[in-house]
Amino acid sequence: MPDRGGGPTGPRIRVGRPSRRVRTLLMTLGVLAVLGMAFTMFAGFWTDWLWYRSVNYSSVFTTTLWTKIGLFFVFGLLMALAVGFNIWLAHRLRPPLSAMSMEQQNLDRYRMGIAPYKKWLLLGITALVGLIAGASASSQWRTWLMWVNGVSFGEKDPQFKLDISFFTFDLPWYRFLLGFGFAAAILSVIAAALTHYLYGGLRITSPGARATAAATGHLSVLMGIFVALKAVAYWLDRYGLAVKSSDFKATDNWTGLRYVDANAYLPAKTILFCIAVICALLFFATLWRRTWQLPVIGFGLMVLSAILIGGLYPAIVQKFQVQPNEQAKEAPYVSKNLKATREAYGIDDAQVTEYGGASTTTDKTKLRDDVDSTASIRVMDPNIVSPTFQQLQQMRNYYAFPTNLDVDRYSKDGKDQDTVIGLRELNLAGIPKNNWINDHFRYTHGYGVVAAKGTTADSEGRPVFTESNLPSQGDLGTYQQRVYYGEKTTEYSIVGGPQKEIDYSDDNGEKTFSYTGKSGVNLSNPVNRAAYAVAFNEPQILYSGAIGEGSRILYNRTPKERVEAVAPWLTIDGDAYPAVVDGEIQWIVDAYTTTNGYPYSSRTTLGDTTADSLTATNNSRAVVAQQNQVNYIRNSVKATVDAYTGEVKLYQWDTKDPVLKTWMKAFPGTVEPKTAITQSLMDHLRYPQDLFKVQRELLSRYHVEDATTFLSGSEVWQVPDDPTNKSGDAVPPYYLSMKMPDQKDQAFSLTTTFTPNGRDNLSAFMSVDAEAGTSDYGKIRILKLPTNTTVSGPKQVQSTFNSEQDIAETISLLNRGDSSVEYGNLLTVPLDGGLLYVEPVYVRGGGLKYPLLRKVLVTYGGNTAFEDTLDEALNKVFGADGETTTPPEDDGGGTTTPPPTSDNPTVQEALNDAQKAFEEGQAALKKGDWEAYGQAQKDLEDALQRAEDAQAEEDKSGGASPSPSGSPSPSSSPSG
Repeated sequence: MPDRGGGPTGPRIRVGRPSRRVRTLLMTLGVLAVLGMAFTMFAGFWTDWLWYRSVNYSSVFTTTLWTKIGLFFVFGLLMALAVGFNIWLAHRLRPPLSAMSMEQQNLDRYRMGIAPYKKWLLLGITALVGLIAGASASSQWRTWLMWVNGVSFGEKDPQFKLDISFFTFDLPWYRFLLGFGFAAAILSVIAAALTHYLYGGLRITSPGARATAAATGHLSVLMGIFVALKAVAYWLDRYGLAVKSSDFKATDNWTGLRYVDANAYLPAKTILFCIAVICALLFFATLWRRTWQLPVIGFGLMVLSAILIGGLYPAIVQKFQVQPNEQAKEAPYVSKNLKATREAYGIDDAQVTEYGGASTTTDKTKLRDDVDSTASIRVMDPNIVSPTFQQLQQMRNYYAFPTNLDVDRYSKDGKDQDTVIGLRELNLAGIPKNNWINDHFRYTHGYGVVAAKGTTADSEGRPVFTESNLPSQGDLGTYQQRVYYGEKTTEYSIVGGPQKEIDYSDDNGEKTFSYTGKSGVNLSNPVNRAAYAVAFNEPQILYSGAIGEGSRILYNRTPKERVEAVAPWLTIDGDAYPAVVDGEIQWIVDAYTTTNGYPYSSRTTLGDTTADSLTATNNSRAVVAQQNQVNYIRNSVKATVDAYTGEVKLYQWDTKDPVLKTWMKAFPGTVEPKTAITQSLMDHLRYPQDLFKVQRELLSRYHVEDATTFLSGSEVWQVPDDPTNKSGDAVPPYYLSMKMPDQKDQAFSLTTTFTPNGRDNLSAFMSVDAEAGTSDYGKIRILKLPTNTTVSGPKQVQSTFNSEQDIAETISLLNRGDSSVEYGNLLTVPLDGGLLYVEPVYVRGGGLKYPLLRKVLVTYGGNTAFEDTLDEALNKVFGADGETTTPPEDDGGGTTTPPPTSDNPTVQEALNDAQKAFEEGQAALKKGDWEAYGQAQKDLEDALQRAEDAQAEEDKSGGASPSPSGSPSPSSSPSG
């Protein structure tokens, strides 16, 4: 029927039109504004395409783009059609109107007002809802790709006997479709109801029927569709119980069915599904009955059933069946959760062994010999010595090292050496003068690797460098030393053009260089320059004379940033580390595949689980997570980023992971097979820290396999706080070459400790074989200490260190003046049934702005030593330093006579020199004069060596054995 309208119209008022010149100007400005917005959007798209093409991962860009576009248009069009069709249908079903009431007379005005614009209004509304729905759908590109490419896990869940892929790949997509259907149904109901009301199909105050038969039938069908979708939701909710999280006293992140879920919620969902289907049919039946009486009653019964069956009944089951006998009722479901969680996090093969915690050998001298074969104890803490590297190897202010250095293994003379390593990266804050040319054209890269032995320091407490100077020289041989891509390289650089770069400086002045790699995007094309000028909001890129033939722009330069960009479906480990591989510096980045849809596996929050005392002070070490809540994780990919060319390579590491296989189907050709990893690269791959932190957090509860024990909570552990600082955050895991009791040789390992929940004594020690390419790689070993004995944990050991009088006095002395003490990593090593703790102590001050190793704390079996070197401390703890002196002789009158001294002037003079050097060292220590202290320590060592040599000569000639009283020894010296 035609729209009604009419009535008098008011007088027309002519409004003066703007002049032709003004209209032309306004039109020109409008066109320019539209073109500007269009080019801005184009610039973002074009620069992204150019970057992906430059790193040879254009397929990632195109696959992601076309997937987003496809989802946008398909679901945007579906939503627009659904809403638009129902508006059109409601308008078509409008009744003939007559102004019989004030309500209809008022609506007449609106009908007449929109009559000339009905088509445009319809197009506008449908376009708006289509755009919103399309944008929402395009964000589900990962869900779509996982559903369409999903592969089988080959395992079935314990409740529904469906392949796990249904829960990880299928169910999330079905839930999205269901949510989209609900949104379409609700919007259609609202749009249709408003249209019916506007055109008289629905009435509120008018006399007669409140709704026409056509409106009743139309809205009833839409409501029937909504209720039918609710029935589907009830059915999917049944499967959702297997991945539902809930609070449970055994764990805060419980996932999966419990007794009440299997015996109350599951049948309730099935019953509600049936009720919803019947209710939907009643709504559809109104097409013939033309009354809402039955469907409204049915809908009310469905709501009442949802409250009683879906809410009240489970509560009754929980209260009267589960709580009186909770352990017996829940045990079968806890067993399923234990098994699934251990499998999903890769901890099902963790080897738990009982460990006494006390030494079984009485011969301490033998234990001293065993220490060296048990562990290569690292005294160079990579999280402390970065300022020392900076001070000694920075060379120029425009270079810098990361806040936290890395630990790796390098072989020399056939023997692996734990090595602390860092790159001399570009530091724009340190260049002589900041301007656009300097920041982006002249200072473009860092230079060289700096490495030091992890297990020793020189006589002054400095690192013993194995690779140093500028250009770097040492054990690493010849390699490309320029660092264009690094953790501190966050600004873009334009290289390879007419403007020369500063390469490095030496005694002969500055050396210049021009980048010859193929990395980055070519700026010779004016379109590219204009696009980057807009994208980077830097107009000078468009017209600067410093850009010319061969100029290339480098950006996205941090290793984690590049890997995340080329593989947006991976979660990136927080710690990328450098290695020299086949003549190139390669950044090695560990990456994970995750899901939160593994049935029965408890969830964890990656951001919280991977946080420790290091991430608290260095945000760059935080994990880059695609989804923060997960209940399945695999270190499925090892990635490398070339520090010179920026080339990114992804290698398949876990060949069995179905999640990785799914993504490899979605992005074919992006991940290289594991066989492509060269042996030289394999030598530097290691077990990742973030995965280890996730696993240790889960193992604090899931190390038990018995459901009753798990429910009791008596075996819950916790990761201790870092005792070496006051952050209150968890102690980080440490890399260390060591052997566990069941191993024959040392292996590069990642270690941590556990304490009982709410207590500070030690409950377990955990280690994983971190050396890639070995048969035991990834094997988790846990040494569980007895609960009936108390073995000191890290916090208690640190407290013991700080409370011993001699140690406390020396620490106080070292902290005087401008000096400050910094504690290094507290390392734990299992040794002969006991636990050896070692902690390096650094001092920063006395005019020096960097920490130097001054002391080493060692404790074992209740014996503690605080000495200048690790060897001295170990010797003292195990009584292997020969410190026992001849006791004084009693002359019978209550006085003692000191042992005879040597008449050999050479020995005596050397001992006198040693005493003098010792006293000078103490005086220098009190003044904070570290240079004088270092010289005194050298003099002391020289004097003691001369005394030892002279004594040996005298022994050969049959001379007396000297036993000088009061002579100093390195192991007993309290000097710092």
